[in-house]
Amino acid sequence: MTVADALALARALGLDRLDAQVLLGHHLQQPRSWLVAHDDAPVPADMAEAFEADCLRCADEVPLAYLTGEQAFHGLLLKVTPQVLVPRPDTEALVDWALSCLATANLPAPEVLDLGTGSGAIALAVADRWPTARVTATDLSPEALAVAQSNAARLGLRLETTAGDWWSAVPNRRYDLAMSNPPYIAGSDPHLPALRHEPTLALTPGGDGLDAIRQIVAGAPQALRPGAWLLIEHGWDQAAAVRALLCVAGLTEVQTRTDLAQRPRCSGGRWPTLIG
Repeated sequence: MTVADALALARALGLDRLDAQVLLGHHLQQPRSWLVAHDDAPVPADMAEAFEADCLRCADEVPLAYLTGEQAFHGLLLKVTPQVLVPRPDTEALVDWALSCLATANLPAPEVLDLGTGSGAIALAVADRWPTARVTATDLSPEALAVAQSNAARLGLRLETTAGDWWSAVPNRRYDLAMSNPPYIAGSDPHLPALRHEPTLALTPGGDGLDAIRQIVAGAPQALRPGAWLLIEHGWDQAAAVRALLCVAGLTEVQTRTDLAQRPRCSGGRWPTLIG
């Protein structure tokens, strides 16, 4: 089997061209540019067998990131495992909003919290772009926290991790900025079966999908410093409901930001600044 043969096989099994090249490059430990320039190069039999097996996994909707063990996010290359959600490009909108909040606050060493960190993608992206921030990441899953810690160590970024369910992981602490990409898919959503290889607890809380967001918003007043922002990712059709929750909790300047496809993706609000 040559490189061209392997890529043709991948396409026949349903992979698109880019995914096929990324997966084959992973097995051969070569960049995509090398594959293009060496389409007649032989693929060793053992690698061809392993590549075909991974193509079949892709066809069964196993995320490509689980097969390569890595995923790019906000300029960082992160380790990912089946114990964490694969970081999505749309979540970069949450990071960009967080960075703009830090820029406006202009604090020398802001305390930042990422609730339900998974791979650490959001927390580490902020830590990378805002080195003076003291970033804490929480997760209920010890396996997820191990992945986040591994990513922080490999990237040389400072990150405090702590285990627990939402705010209970950081009792009696207050933050200048809190962020979360919680599970928000409704339990009856028809897209869930296609995501079956990712951790269910990171995808859906069941019901209408808003239970985790309700818990996060309800606990925010006791954990946010005056003027602090709470930013939450959600489904494109949940923006109005999330804004309503933020308003009821007493947050101000409540608003929504869009993702790459210009769909409502993140909503947030600010804990009021003390007056006098």
